[in-house]
Amino acid sequence: MIPGAGTDPRVYASTIEALGGLGHEGLAPPLPLHDQDARPSDHADAVTEALPRDAELVIVAQSLGAFAGPLVAARVPVAQLVLLAPMIPQPGETAGEWWSNTRHEEAIADLLARYGPMSSWGPDALAEVFLHDVDPLVAAENESFQGVPGRGMFTEPWPLERWPEVPTAVLAPTGDRLFPPAFQRRVVRERLGVEIHEMPGGHLPMLARPRELAERLLELAGAGV
Repeated sequence: MIPGAGTDPRVYASTIEALGGLGHEGLAPPLPLHDQDARPSDHADAVTEALPRDAELVIVAQSLGAFAGPLVAARVPVAQLVLLAPMIPQPGETAGEWWSNTRHEEAIADLLARYGPMSSWGPDALAEVFLHDVDPLVAAENESFQGVPGRGMFTEPWPLERWPEVPTAVLAPTGDRLFPPAFQRRVVRERLGVEIHEMPGGHLPMLARPRELAERLLELAGAGV
């Protein structure tokens, strides 16, 4: 399980616990978050090295983690790739270019009008966009796991020439204020040619709805989509 920008994988702890209660094992390997030059491919290296080779693997990649998840799926045999509230890359595209290439500003025009550019968002904007459905106690407990992503995450051209040949599903929270459903639906159709699967909640379901997220991941794995 790979988290989004600058986020410690330990945010998945409750989801991993829920998966365990449902009879499945979850793993969120440590990432080189301390390295400002670390690229999505370096994150993929860290995940690949940590994976067991004797298990049926499902790779879950959230938000910016979707730049690394497919790289893992291209290196080791996996049963499925699930992209959660993702930034879906194209060959040669950097994560820095992704925002304008997908016309993301159009999708969050109201937020930008209130709070200005994303680079200048303060606590109020971050709370409204990312934590609106997260229990305040859970948000406080996980605050130290949220950080600023290093520059290397946004400057590496995505290295694959094509999408890996692995079953891929996109799970989009219907209350995601960073990547609204209509925006996500369009980008997914344009880039992957598939329809999204939906679940309630905002951009961080691993914090807001860990049990429901675990159940949805197992549903998608069972359906083979």
